[in-house]
Amino acid sequence: MIIRIMGEGQFDVENVDQDLLQKYDNQVEDAVNAGNEQAARTALKALHEYVTANGKAVADDYLGSSDVVIPFVDATLAEIAELLTGEGFIPDPA
Repeated sequence: MIIRIMGEGQFDVENVDQDLLQKYDNQVEDAVNAGNEQAARTALKALHEYVTANGKAVADDYLGSSDVVIPFVDATLAEIAELLTGEGFIPDPA
């Protein structure tokens, strides 16, 4: 799965702990659903850090699409909510 972090690039997260990735994603979704902007930003920062630290950066010349788009770390609650689906940013495992 390729995740695009707006303003930072794309990361391949195929080989990361998917349960932990989903946990971070769920924390963002829960904070947005609660209307808690500070908690949403904190959770989004944790998700960013996990993806950038554990995902593999995709080459700049990669022309494929991203599977997931995550807003920049300083996004507002409204900007975060705009990109959320009913499953957070990352689809829940089937």
